[in-house]
Amino acid sequence: MSVSGRECVGASKCAWGEDCFAELARTTAHASDIVVTNHALLAIDILENLPILPDHDSVIIDEAHELVDRTTNALAGSLDVATMGRATGMARKFIQPSTHDRMMEVADDLGLELESYDREGTTTRIEGFEGQLLTALTAVRDVYKVAQAEMTTSSQDESDIAAQKQRAKATVKDVYDVAAELLSADEHSVTWIDVSRTAVLHHAPLSVAGFLGEALFGQHTIVLTSATLAVAGSMDSTAKAVGLGESGWIGLDVGSPFDYSKQGILYCPSHLPPPSSSGVAEEALDELGDLIDAAGGRTLSLFSSWRGVERAEEYLAIRFKGRDDRPLIVARKGDAVSDLVRRFRESPESSLLGTVSLWQGIDVPGNTCTLVTIDRIPFPRPDDPVMAARSARVDESGGSGFRSVSLPRAALLLAQGVGRLIRSTEDRGVVAVLDSRLANSGYGSTLRKSLPNLWWTTDKDSVISALERLDDSASDA
Repeated sequence: MSVSGRECVGASKCAWGEDCFAELARTTAHASDIVVTNHALLAIDILENLPILPDHDSVIIDEAHELVDRTTNALAGSLDVATMGRATGMARKFIQPSTHDRMMEVADDLGLELESYDREGTTTRIEGFEGQLLTALTAVRDVYKVAQAEMTTSSQDESDIAAQKQRAKATVKDVYDVAAELLSADEHSVTWIDVSRTAVLHHAPLSVAGFLGEALFGQHTIVLTSATLAVAGSMDSTAKAVGLGESGWIGLDVGSPFDYSKQGILYCPSHLPPPSSSGVAEEALDELGDLIDAAGGRTLSLFSSWRGVERAEEYLAIRFKGRDDRPLIVARKGDAVSDLVRRFRESPESSLLGTVSLWQGIDVPGNTCTLVTIDRIPFPRPDDPVMAARSARVDESGGSGFRSVSLPRAALLLAQGVGRLIRSTEDRGVVAVLDSRLANSGYGSTLRKSLPNLWWTTDKDSVISALERLDDSASDA
């Protein structure tokens, strides 16, 4: 059984209150000197002004390169017909029949407007509501406000009825809040429609710097830690993104226990054509196959899209057809990362192909992984509405959205991917970035300065020889 924080009626009014995991965890936290939580719960704690976490003097945020995205998600909201239908069903017995009927009508009206909205691709940014969409969304807000007013709590309600009403009212309020936030969205917000499955209306803050600067950094002593906070040796872009000014903070690079220049190679095949929107090029797949073969498998292949994974799987399945010494492990949507990593460890000659979930947090030291390949520099997708809006805002102010938004984002994620190779002082191997822009573009040097200091080369022959030697030594071990 699971309910949201707003739906919770409290331990004293809930039949499962004494056994509730969340309540027990909160009680334990209040009696503890150190509390371990996640970014999302921290963001909710400071956003909702709810006493989820106990009073504290300082906060240590690990994997702090993810803080902006996690906070953006916590501050974002979405609205679709399915969510409204759930709220209407839960509220039905606590509101007037006419209000219930009206809630169903406005859901249908909004759904029709979203499905028929003039758009390009799966995501379309909305620059202010107008016409029938404005009318439909306003009607949603207004009727959900009425529904909340009708769902009054009475001391005569039995405990189970009171609990049902509380959950229904909280769900109705969630819809009302999102509709109201969408209608009040201004130049500091990003609003868009996503129709990749069913039509969903989204909003998110253009920046979380002000929120974090005031609600988090203005209240506590904060320590941010991560292996990837610096872009080209500077932490300024990260500090700015989380709401820190030019002063009031100290950046410290404590170095690494790894001798990257002796333990690994960073290889970029500069002869490859630049990546295009059509997917992984045939030349890049040929390069990937050559590298995997030289490494004897032992490869983690990271892709920027599922289409890239599928394309590589098709190519490699044909190239290594009939060869039991080159098995493929291919991540699918929804696969548990822990299971994929376990299978990878148990089959040293295998190659693991996956997308964003494998870029961070994968720890496979030893001979299982001596080659990490990355299909392209992970710039934000052109259809990412939040990143596109942030970049456009910088351009409008006279700066470079590419340099200030897209490039730092790509640098930090690329560094996370490259960091999958060297996980101990004994590890040896190659990272191959199959994107010639890393070697040939003007910004390639900025990206390389943001990565672990691996030995840099564009010479394929030397890389193939190194991988073959590593394979021989691993086979003899």
